[in-house]
Amino acid sequence: MYKYILEGAGNINWMAISALITFFTVFVLGAILAFRSDPSFIKKMANLPFDDNVFPNAEIENRHEK
Repeated sequence: MYKYILEGAGNINWMAISALITFFTVFVLGAILAFRSDPSFIKKMANLPFDDNVFPNAEIENRHEK
């Protein structure tokens, strides 16, 4: 059924090309941001799940204890 709908739509190769260009653009921007970020910030964020002394939501935790 979809085959006949797509045949009636004409040449839709531009949809595939636009999706590829969008993906490539987002990927390249993400890679640029990752490589340009500060290494100390990346190390801090990588170790954050293992750090028991940091409570980012301390106010929320204090409200629930009352």
